[in-house]
This record gives sequence, structure tokens and C-alpha cells, in this order.
Amino acid sequence: MRIAVTGSTGLIGSALVRSLLADGHEVVRLVRRRSRTGPQPDGSTAIGWNPLLGQVEQDGLTGVEAVVHLAGAGVGDHRWTDAYKREIRESRALGTETLAVALAALKEPPRVLVSASAVGWYGQTGDRVIDEDSPAGDDFLAEVCVEWEGAARPAELAGIRVVHPRTGMVLSAAGGAGGRLFPLFKLGLGGRLGDGRQYWSFISLADQVAALRFLIDRDDLSGAVNLTAPDPVTNAELTSALGRALRRPTPFPVPEAVLKVVLGELAVEVVGSHRVVPRRLLDAGFRFAHPDVDAAVRAAL
Repeated sequence: MRIAVTGSTGLIGSALVRSLLADGHEVVRLVRRRSRTGPQPDGSTAIGWNPLLGQVEQDGLTGVEAVVHLAGAGVGDHRWTDAYKREIRESRALGTETLAVALAALKEPPRVLVSASAVGWYGQTGDRVIDEDSPAGDDFLAEVCVEWEGAARPAELAGIRVVHPRTGMVLSAAGGAGGRLFPLFKLGLGGRLGDGRQYWSFISLADQVAALRFLIDRDDLSGAVNLTAPDPVTNAELTSALGRALRRPTPFPVPEAVLKVVLGELAVEVVGSHRVVPRRLLDAGFRFAHPDVDAAVRAAL
């Protein structure tokens, strides 16, 4: 297949592109720097786009059968100032709208758009088990996710199958939250965050990539699909799993008050709780390679 990918240099995007190329698919990367367009060393091709200005090199999308849209400013990359919160929102909503409008205008649109979302859609849900039928939350990230998913509407109206993978915390030593946590635990400096009772819905990087490819191939799946492992764990349980895997003590809990000083508003997400399960993915027959937290941590290492 000819598959276009945005956010192709991020943790998930780079792993997805490697997987697709390894299996002989043709990959078109959408990149923001004109100097990086054209044939790439790995065999992919890059075309230009400017998501904030509504610009896409549409000729480069000719013949694309599937699009995976992963681009967006990192939620945990900076302190949440008003300016950065605006960047988080606009990078998702405007980028998705730009892409959806461009795809809808193609003479032969792709058959599927897999447009990223996140479990933040549900807001803070405590220890309640949440699936795709649960309502949206009302905090900042929930509002962003609702707008993010809604921005893909032009593609849906054009007859493109649109899937929103609501992703949890991707466990990998190469980046994301795991890329920050693992070095601390290796040094014996890891510990629970806050009281440790908040649920973290995780997924291994390998399962994340496999699930995205599953969504591309399954014509019967559209709308929201949770991409999380079947058994969410608390932060304390994840802390214990990291300690076991690395054979390190986990003696240094970080009080919630300290997190608020260091992280500001972002601390609400760190100590917040999302107990999300992948009901639609399991019902569709997807099989996780790393269904539990110990297997996911071992895979990440």
C-alpha cells in the first residue's frame, strides 16, 4: 500500500514507518521543512505541509490509500503556560483540519484516515473502568481531544473511513513518558508519583504500532478505538514493575505538592487517573503481544 504519515519522526511515527517499510509498503512522510522533502535515506518519500496555515502538497498524496495522522505538540514537553496550551490545541485541531480538508479534495481520496487522539478525552475518571462508550471529560485535555477528533469531520463527510485511536501512555525507553522515567529508575531514583493510586493506561510501543496497522486494515472499524493494554495499572504498580525489571529499589516517592511546583498545571495529568480498557480492539480480535505491565516493561527495555 501507499501510506501517508504525519508526525513520522516522533516516537510512535518513527516506529510505525520502520514497520511499514520493512513489510514493503510505500511511505509518504508529511514534513514541515521544505529542505527535507523528496526521497529519504530509508526509502520513504517526504512532501511538505504547513498544518497551521492550511497548506499541503496535494500532488504528493496522489494514490495514497491510507493516512495515519500523529502530528501534534508534545503534551509533556513543556510547562503548561497559556501560550503552550494554545500550541497544544492548535497543533492538533488546525493540523487535523488541514489534513482532512486536503484529503477530502483529492480526486481519489484514501479509504481510511487514522487520526490520533488520546485517553485524555475521558477526563479524570478515578478508578472507574472506562471504554469507548464513556462520555467526554471537561478538563483541558478532554476539551482538546474533543476538538481534535471533531476536526477530522471533513474527511468523514467525503466518505473516508475515519478512526480515532485514543492512545494511553506508550511505554518505551526511547521516548515519551518511559524515556523520562526509565533513566531515573536505572539510577535507583525512581518512585511513585503522588499517592500512586492513580491509574495509568499503558501500551507497549510494539502493540501501539501493531494496533495502528490493525486499524488501517480493518474496514469495519471507525470512530473511537482505545489503544491501551487490557489491564490498566496504578502508578504504584507501574513503579513496582519498573523496579523489578531493573532490579532497583523504588524508595523516592514524589509528593503531589512538589509535582505541582515543578510541573504546574501539568501535574493534574500526572496525578490524575484514567482506567481505560480497549473494548473495541479486543472485540475486533486484536491480540496484544504485551498485555500486562511486566511484559510491556520488559519489551521497553
